[in-house]
Amino acid sequence: MKRIFAFAAVVLFAFLTTSFAQSNSSTRTEQIKEYSEGVWDAVIINTQYPKNVIFIVGDGMGTAQVYASIIAQGEKSQFLRFPFSGFSRTYSNNKYTTDSGAGGSALMTGHKVNNYTIAQSPEGTPYSTFYDYARKEKGKSTGFVCSCSMVDATPASTYGHVPDRHMNEELSLQMSQCGHSVMIGADQKVFLPEGRKDGTSPIDTLKQRGYSVVSTMKELKKIHSGKVCAMLSENDAPGDAKQRKYWLVDGTKKAIELLNQNPNGFCLMVEGSQIDWACHNNDTPYLQTELDEFEQMLKVVLDFAEKDGNTLVVVTADHETGGLALTNGDIKKGESECKFTTGSHSGVMVPVFSYGLGAHEFSGIQQNTDFYNKIVNLIK
Repeated sequence: MKRIFAFAAVVLFAFLTTSFAQSNSSTRTEQIKEYSEGVWDAVIINTQYPKNVIFIVGDGMGTAQVYASIIAQGEKSQFLRFPFSGFSRTYSNNKYTTDSGAGGSALMTGHKVNNYTIAQSPEGTPYSTFYDYARKEKGKSTGFVCSCSMVDATPASTYGHVPDRHMNEELSLQMSQCGHSVMIGADQKVFLPEGRKDGTSPIDTLKQRGYSVVSTMKELKKIHSGKVCAMLSENDAPGDAKQRKYWLVDGTKKAIELLNQNPNGFCLMVEGSQIDWACHNNDTPYLQTELDEFEQMLKVVLDFAEKDGNTLVVVTADHETGGLALTNGDIKKGESECKFTTGSHSGVMVPVFSYGLGAHEFSGIQQNTDFYNKIVNLIK
């Protein structure tokens, strides 16, 4: 009923604006006509549901980081392709300023949790994610791609449940037993028995469950079907997108190729993990490299969504890092003067961008817990 009223209200508005335009100048008429057509497009979007959801997290990415990227990329910036935008409120269950564990958990589960917790209540009750819902209730394939350890807070929030995000052995076991079809990231050593206190081998569990386990992008590119776990570095990911050879871009492309083979659709999480690391270091060149990789990844995603026509893309952050301020710059040269106010996280709202079927639902100011319900209510 809510959708019907929304439909009627927008159609009435489009009719009134068009009528008003007829009594004004031809220039004004064209402006109103274009706006009315845009409103009608929004109405059409409002009556459809996405088959696929690609949820993108720029870890530590606030509005200043986004605008610095737009300045650097100019009119080619992929952020300019999103028709809807808004903000997310990031505080955790127990702190004004969230960490990535609580921030990622809120995005994935719809629940505020305590800092450093992964997807569970203070009493230890596990919270399910919208990936669980998509897989179990809708038959979709799920997965993630990140430019960090696969047991780091944000990717772990898609499959794990622990009271402390640093419980890497427990998280690696949980990941080896989870329902994701595609997992791409770093930190192979955590999945090997050597050096583990429990002596187990999560990497063997993955193989026994039918995953192709690979350690290089070259190997990953040769795989064209089935379940995959790509551990692209022995330790945590290299702190430089160029050294990683921009694996977030190729990894996302491969994840989409594999997950899209499911006729029921898919849900994919992609994290630009090291935007956060660069801002913790107050390192502007490092940040610029990470944002460049993020832009290239966005182009892969948006090009797919545009061609597919049945995909929702949502981009946000778990929190802002560095308290970044852009104090000056040069538009023509694509340069921004970056000043960091902290080496930690800040408590400001973070931006939200959305594209595709249902994208209008993510405009305005929302809680970081709202994404779960919106996505669950949208996917068909």
